[in-house]
Amino acid sequence: MTADSVAAPLVEAVDVHRVYRPGADVSSSRRQADLAIAQVHALRGVSLTVYPGDAIAVIGPSGSGKSTMLNLLGALDRPTAGVIRFRGHDVNQLSDVALARLRNEQIGFVFQSFHLLGRASALDNVALPLVYRGLGRRERRARAGDALAAVGLADRLHHRPNELSGGQQQRVAIARALVTEADLLLADEPTGNLDTRTGAEILDLLGRLHAERGGALVVITHDSEVAVVVDQILELRDGELAS
Repeated sequence: MTADSVAAPLVEAVDVHRVYRPGADVSSSRRQADLAIAQVHALRGVSLTVYPGDAIAVIGPSGSGKSTMLNLLGALDRPTAGVIRFRGHDVNQLSDVALARLRNEQIGFVFQSFHLLGRASALDNVALPLVYRGLGRRERRARAGDALAAVGLADRLHHRPNELSGGQQQRVAIARALVTEADLLLADEPTGNLDTRTGAEILDLLGRLHAERGGALVVITHDSEVAVVVDQILELRDGELAS
């Protein structure tokens, strides 16, 4: 999708830098000098625009800054310099409460390690984001059931994570990201803990759900097979977009 085909960008990163300073609370002048040398420049002047309907993959080796970019696009972190805008609003100007609301209502996350509650059923894991919306139990469970059916797990509603395969756990995580009907779905290495065949199935599922539901999809990955489900591939190297 191009800028001409939509009214406005969904997310914009403009000349974004992210610098980590280990132990920055240490006051010794000698230590501060050491820290200046030890600074980690995770992102260096990255600019990226995501429009509604886009399907984008950001690829690169470990340590290239991929997960840092996802954290910034998902309002989980703030840039050291530069601007992140979500629907025109500067993330740096939002309060912590406003950021939490933004993440809950407009952004869905899928992580490599699933991040499921071990003692909760698939249904309750998926319904969890709706608790913070203030929805009643019946509506939460109904919407969670629909989301699980959409990812092919209608027969696993009451299974706990330890009763599911890795691929099924990732499907639960995808359903949890979808249940809020978020405008932006961010997937961080969604195939990283899966075998090749299951990883391909998860990528196919993400592509199908994006086509059916719309919104924007950004996949952070080292998996070159992601090309089959996205429209654009960007490469991060040493914190910079190479292509």
